[in-house]
Amino acid sequence: MDRSTRKLDHIRHALTTNEQDRNSFDDVSFVPNSLPNTGYNEVTLDTDIDSFRLGSPIVINAMTGGASATTEINQKLAIIARERNLAMAVGSQMAAIRDPAVENSYRIVRKEYPNGIVFANVGAEATIEQARTAVDMLEADGLQIHLNVMQELLMPEGDRDFRGYIENIRAIKESLEVPVMVKEVGFGMAKETIQQLVEAGISLIDVGGKGGTNFAKVENMRNVQPLPMFEDWGFTTVESLLEAQSFPHDGVSIMATGGIRHGLDAVRALALGASAVGIAGAMLRLVRTSTLDDCLNAVDEWHNQLRVGMTALGVRKIKDCRRIPVMITGTTAQRARLRGINLENLAQRDFGQSIDS
Repeated sequence: MDRSTRKLDHIRHALTTNEQDRNSFDDVSFVPNSLPNTGYNEVTLDTDIDSFRLGSPIVINAMTGGASATTEINQKLAIIARERNLAMAVGSQMAAIRDPAVENSYRIVRKEYPNGIVFANVGAEATIEQARTAVDMLEADGLQIHLNVMQELLMPEGDRDFRGYIENIRAIKESLEVPVMVKEVGFGMAKETIQQLVEAGISLIDVGGKGGTNFAKVENMRNVQPLPMFEDWGFTTVESLLEAQSFPHDGVSIMATGGIRHGLDAVRALALGASAVGIAGAMLRLVRTSTLDDCLNAVDEWHNQLRVGMTALGVRKIKDCRRIPVMITGTTAQRARLRGINLENLAQRDFGQSIDS
């Protein structure tokens, strides 16, 4: 099967594997602050990830490209990003690197969003030259390197050899002039993986956990011999954020993707150490089912929900969300304790520290 057909399969199946009504973010709750000492209009949404200053913590994360039919999707996503000042990443560009005929399905993003923050995207198997080609194709501000081992193993035409990934990531990082982000596609990251990436010089990591689009399920839907027992593989986004918090990593920015359903989930992710949140599946559904105006209104509402949550917690700036007390319960708490993560420290943080005077 050619890559263009595969891309269309991924879109079709991703739209049918709806996000769960309940996910790990429901195990995260806040201590109410009845004296927040702040106002809604004082809340600002700009945030820093690595060397980037973003106008919003919401990032339109990697989705698609590589087929003529995906050009319209990426065009609409780029317009949304431009109109609401959001950073944006494209889907894997390996299709266009191997077949320049589909380059426009990616280039359309820079055409519509000439001055915005745009991330190129390749797999961890990419060569340095392929990584450079991906960045040049978009005049990209940064590069995402995606990790998707389980997806590849379940993909009928997927890779089966993952040797040398960390060395390759390090080589790409050291060779490119733009910042490099390493991201999971929905199976989460353990602290051991995060530590390996940090030691390789990566200072921008998207933990990409379970809770959003389930690519194991997507590939099983494409496979004549599916392996459904692997559809619950990995860590959730909340578990991955807790893993990232369990060891010191100063100077490293964390992004949380996977299961962000609304602005409150975004606040929860920010409280657990993320500096930004990626939204992919929900954005894809929006652009496929709604008018551009409705898409823009949805982003406005997410921003409103963010501000409401931050105001109620007495937080004026994104960076201060990680100081507020947050409680982890349920299955997430049970699994975190098995990993030696101290949840009591999170629950007993001081409200006063989170008020930015």
